[in-house]
Amino acid sequence: MGAEPQPNGGVHFRVWAPACGQVAVEFDAHGAEVLTPETGGYFSGKIDRAHAGLRYRFRLNDEPQGIPDPASRFQPDGPHGWSEIIDPADFAWSDKKWRGLSRERLVIYEMHIGSFTPEGSWAAAAKQLPALAELGITCVELMPVADFSGRFGWGYDGVDLFAPTRLYGRPNDFRRFIDRAHGLGVAVILDVVYNHVGPDGNYLKRFSSDYFTDRYANEWGEAINFDGPNAEPVREFFLENAGYWIDEYHLDGLRLDATQQIFDASDDPHPRRHREARA
Repeated sequence: MGAEPQPNGGVHFRVWAPACGQVAVEFDAHGAEVLTPETGGYFSGKIDRAHAGLRYRFRLNDEPQGIPDPASRFQPDGPHGWSEIIDPADFAWSDKKWRGLSRERLVIYEMHIGSFTPEGSWAAAAKQLPALAELGITCVELMPVADFSGRFGWGYDGVDLFAPTRLYGRPNDFRRFIDRAHGLGVAVILDVVYNHVGPDGNYLKRFSSDYFTDRYANEWGEAINFDGPNAEPVREFFLENAGYWIDEYHLDGLRLDATQQIFDASDDPHPRRHREARA
């Protein structure tokens, strides 16, 4: 999902937009290119001239204004701005020998990056990790970091689920924080919100109204559609997000927020057939 730099150059784009007849990738001051429709409402394509650091957005149908990528890896100007292509291979990890910790060894410290230090940044928080390790903390549980509107927030109204918020630094600053923690023998888990999406900066419905459902009452807004019509691409989006944090950020695990508000009444809640079809 989203924009993925390729080993031999160029960037592959993919988005689920069944509500659209055409999707183009629009680059900041570099024109636009139309993506190829796939079955199931997806649009994709490799664009050779695209590269990490380039800003882009999706232009749907004939609309004059582009909107951010739902799977954007970074929103440097916030949820309403341009998305930025991020290459995870640009970061050199030093935690190759890290094997994680057993559950019995976890002493968990919940951390909000924005308020943990006066600076409110990944870099400032990383400097305090040795003190936490000395205290006996073996695991940091990060409160949600998906980008959201405004200057401050606890993270529970995130709208760009793949984009660590620009308020704390750049994606590699986040990776550097995790790498430093692992070097000190400290695990890092991330609080993720899969029960709703924040209201301000949420463009998902522009791509498909099937991301949400009114079949369930949700305490914070519209419930996510995990079991209704067109639910499989929605499931794929959230499964890809969970795997993304583990794969590209070396996180040790996830803490799911408010699971009582994640609804799935289907007979088989596991999208096994969909994954087998992809394989």
